[in-house]
Formats: sequence, structure tokens, C-alpha cells
Amino acid sequence: ELKLSQDLEANKQNAIDFYRSAYEGRPREAVEQYVGDEYIQHNPLVGNGTQPFVDYFTEMAEKYPDKQIEFVRIVAEGDLVALHTHQTWPGDEEYVTMDFFRFDDDGKIIEHWDAIQQIPASSANGNTMY
Repeated sequence: ELKLSQDLEANKQNAIDFYRSAYEGRPREAVEQYVGDEYIQHNPLVGNGTQPFVDYFTEMAEKYPDKQIEFVRIVAEGDLVALHTHQTWPGDEEYVTMDFFRFDDDGKIIEHWDAIQQIPASSANGNTMY
């Protein structure tokens, strides 16, 4: 059966739940629940496919168990979901990330892109990165 449109609200929630599960140290469960038949990775620090993803987030959880994440914005269109996050890591390092996930017709994640930037101490415009 051909789906004419993605379920944008479900995809948004699934992207959040996938990201939170991996970030909080449950990457294998995240993959099992939310990833489709393939996982194309564009982050240059993580290998392609699901096992490198699991390995990367398992190591991050072991090294940095107290990191925190806040989902600031979630935007969905077509088969894409974009997440704008605020991450706080040990040592009060803060990062802004923008992640894009592509979903298949069954509502499973099959591709990921991201950009990560450390939040600078000062800003020429006085605005936050959120």
C-alpha cells in the first residue's frame, strides 16, 4: 500500500524519542525501535549503518553520563524531521546541534545529517543560539 503522505507528528515524536534514547545511553533499543532497513550516516565521526551508531553512543554514555539535552525546535516536512537541540556536557560545555532525519514510508529513520557547534562565550548580536 502506497502512503501518500508521511505522518509528520508521529515522525517528529519518533525522531525525538530516537535521539533521546541514543543520547541517554540506549542506542541499541533506539535502533531496534526506530530505524528502518538501512541507516545512512552523514556525521563524519560515526560510521555508516547501525552498529557504528550503537558503538558511538554507547561510548559517549560511558564517558559522559551526566550530559543533558533539550529539544528546542522540531520541524517536519515531507519525509524529513529537523531537530534543534541544546546540549550541556560535563565542564559546562554547551553545544547547539541541528539534526535532520529522513524517514521511509513505514515511519522508520533511514538517514541522518547533523551540524554541531559549541556555544561561544559572547555574541555580536546579543541573541542566544535558540
